[in-house]
Amino acid sequence: MVRSSRTTPKVAVILGGPSAEREVSLSSGRECAAALREAGYDVAEVDAGHDLVTRLDDIAPDVVFNALHGRWGEDGCVQGLLEWVRMPYTHSGVLASALAMDKEKTKAAYRAAGLPVVDSVLAQKTGVSAAHVMAPPYVVKPYNEGSSVGVYLVHDAANAPPQLADDMPDLVMVEAFAPGRELTTTVMGARALTVTDILTDGWYDYDAKYKPGGSRHVVPADIPQEIFDACMEYALRAHQVLGCRGLSRTDFRWDEARGLDGLILLETNTQPGMTPTSLSPEQAQAVGVSFPELCRWMVEDASCNR
Repeated sequence: MVRSSRTTPKVAVILGGPSAEREVSLSSGRECAAALREAGYDVAEVDAGHDLVTRLDDIAPDVVFNALHGRWGEDGCVQGLLEWVRMPYTHSGVLASALAMDKEKTKAAYRAAGLPVVDSVLAQKTGVSAAHVMAPPYVVKPYNEGSSVGVYLVHDAANAPPQLADDMPDLVMVEAFAPGRELTTTVMGARALTVTDILTDGWYDYDAKYKPGGSRHVVPADIPQEIFDACMEYALRAHQVLGCRGLSRTDFRWDEARGLDGLILLETNTQPGMTPTSLSPEQAQAVGVSFPELCRWMVEDASCNR
């Protein structure tokens, strides 16, 4: 909640940062800053570096709008820093951010809550490149990155294991491939918004997510009501189980041939992208919440000590 003696509350939008998702964050942050100015806030944009605390102290914002993505920005690190200096901030707190960023711990929380997931293991990069860790098809990805950064799809006909890039972390997640359609649902506070069916010509990778024309979004998704309702319920339960605050988005795969049994959760993003092609702003728009209104709500929802 914004509490300020200023006529116009000041919001510091932190963006960029050092993660592999820096470019996405810069795009998200600039879009959010523009929307917040349109909504009537006094906005300062801050590229998050080692001097972040000093710069925020100089700006003295009423609220910090966290538009960072990836490690340091959405894994509990910057959240802990903002808690320390007692600055209200948007999105989830320290624990939920750290938990959701760790894909294997997220899945353990899902399983404990009875939410459906596929099998996965954590394995050393060298071992994954030396031999199949599980029977193909499977996916290899960092266990603590987002935006489909560093994702390898190993097809069922693959004779050899994947040769992972040098910049992949030493510990990776190997996950059974879930066939089917890519669905996603945004949660805004205590409300699941809608379901989007994401259509691509191939794998829903980084380019498909962020390049214009990389994917086509059908919102609301044209799927059976049972599946639609399950996505809405599961996304809200995931948001609550992980302890999320503000905005989150949960991604699914759905194998049509298996009906409800074919719907599984992939992960929950505690800081969904806010670029022109991003899913959460599009879902908000579909239920009557404009982009400036969404950003305003996020500022009003901001807090600390969570």
